[in-house]
Amino acid sequence: MSSGLVGRFRPIGEFEQQPRQGYKLLPLRFIRLSDGKYLLTNLVGEYIILEHQELRQLVDHKLLIGSPLYQSLKARHMIYDDDSSVALDLLSAKYRTKMEPVSNFTALHMFVVTLRCDHSCPYCQVSRQSEDREKFDMTRETADKAIDFTFRSPSKAIKIEFQGGESLLNFDLIKYIVQKAKARNLVEQRELQFVIATNLSPMTPEILEFCRQEDVLLSTSLDGPSDLHNLNRPRPGKDSYQRAISGINQAREVLGPDKVGALMTTTKASLNRPEEIIEEYLRNGFNGIFLRPLSPYGFAIKTKSFDSYNLDEWLDFYRRGLEYIIRLNQNGTRFVEYYAALVLEKLLTPFGTNYVDLQSPAGIGIGGIVFNYDGDVYASDEARMLAEMGDKKFRLGNLQTQSYPEIILSENLLDPLESSVAESVPMCTDCAYLPYCGADPVFHHATQGDSVGHKAFSQFCKKNMWIIEHLIARIEESPETKRIFYGWLRI
Repeated sequence: MSSGLVGRFRPIGEFEQQPRQGYKLLPLRFIRLSDGKYLLTNLVGEYIILEHQELRQLVDHKLLIGSPLYQSLKARHMIYDDDSSVALDLLSAKYRTKMEPVSNFTALHMFVVTLRCDHSCPYCQVSRQSEDREKFDMTRETADKAIDFTFRSPSKAIKIEFQGGESLLNFDLIKYIVQKAKARNLVEQRELQFVIATNLSPMTPEILEFCRQEDVLLSTSLDGPSDLHNLNRPRPGKDSYQRAISGINQAREVLGPDKVGALMTTTKASLNRPEEIIEEYLRNGFNGIFLRPLSPYGFAIKTKSFDSYNLDEWLDFYRRGLEYIIRLNQNGTRFVEYYAALVLEKLLTPFGTNYVDLQSPAGIGIGGIVFNYDGDVYASDEARMLAEMGDKKFRLGNLQTQSYPEIILSENLLDPLESSVAESVPMCTDCAYLPYCGADPVFHHATQGDSVGHKAFSQFCKKNMWIIEHLIARIEESPETKRIFYGWLRI
C-alpha cells in the first residue's frame, strides 16, 4: 500500500521553486537609471525596473520559475517559455498597433500661404517679409496643385494647416483653399480638418464668421504675461499681447471655447518664469501648455536667439514647469503639459503617436509635408526653415514641375527616412528609451551636418532621455502622479 503511494506521488522537493534554464529572452533593452537601478523595455514599450542583481539573474537564466519577477517579465513579453505561444502572437499584435501611424501615411499638409508678417520676433524660424511684399504670397495656381497633391495621400484623415509669415495676411487664398478642398472632399470622403496658424493681429469679425461657418480651428502664440509676450513678439505699437488676448477672446465667443489653441516658445527671458507662464495660460482659459525650446533654424540663428541658453537651462525650466503643473492637478485643477502627454501616450498605452518628432522612421514627409508659397515642397516645416538659411537638403521638389510620385519618392526624402529608423541607428538600437522616442533627421543635419547624427552629442537625444526618465521616476514614486498622468491621455 505504501509503495503505491510512493509511486503515485513525487517527493515534495520536486515542487519547490528551482532555477529554470528553459526560458528564452525576447528582444529587450536596458539602461542604468540615475538611482542605480535598471530600466528594461521590450519591443512595444512595456517596462520594468530591476535591481542590478535581478538583471543579472535574468540574463544568466537563473530566474526561479513561478517567482513574482519571473511572472512579471513573462507578462511584459520580456521572456518566454514553452507556455508562451499565445503571448508571442499578442506581442506581434501590439507591435503592429504601435506602428500603425506609419501605415496611415501623410495626414498633415501645411500650406505656407504667405511669408508676410507684421511681427518681428527675434526667435522666428522663418525669414519673414514685410507686409507689402505680396510677391511672397502663394498663388491660386500653386494652391490648386497643392490641393491635388494633398488628396493623393492615402490617409483617411486629412488636416490642412495654413502657415506664414502671418497667414491671415493672405486670407482670400485661405478661403479659396478651404472651399475648394471641401468641394473636392464631397467625392473623396476624407475626415477633413482646417487649422489657421496666426498671431491673431489681423483678425476681423468677417474672418471669424468664415471660420465659424466652415469649422476652421485657430492656433496662435502666447509666450506668457504681457511684458514677456511683447518682448518676445514685438510689433509696431508694442501691443502684440493685447491683440493676441483680444483675438483669443473674440474667437472663443464666435467659434466656441475649444476652437482656439496656443503655443509658447521658451526664450532666455522665459527661463526663470515657468510658473508665471503657466498661470497666464490658466487665466486665459487654456487647459494645457506645450513647453517648447527654441529651434536652430531661420531668423533664430541670425539673431543668435537659439544660442541664448543651453539645454540644461531649458531642462531646469521644463522640470519646474512640469512639477508646478503636477501640483495644480493635485490641488484639483486639471492642466496638461502636452509634450509629456505625447511621451506618456507611448509609455502607458498600446498606441503610437502621430507627432512627427516621436516617430521611427521620422514623420518627415510621411507624417506631415509642407507646400511653400512658391510651390517648393519640403519634408517638414523645419526643413522649410532650413531652406530659408540656404540649405535645401530636404527640399523634395516643386508642385509646378514634378508629380506626386516624383516628389514623394525623392531621394531627399527616402534617404533620411531610411537613416531615421531608430531600430537600426547606432546607439538608438541599444537604447532602452527607443520605444518612447523618435528621430529628427532635420535637427541633426542642422546641428551636426548629418541626418543620423552622433547620438552621444545630440541635444534631441539628451532632451528626450531626460524627460522620459523623469516621467518614469514620477510614475514609480507616486501612485497619485501616475493617476494624474493617465488623466492626460486621449484614450
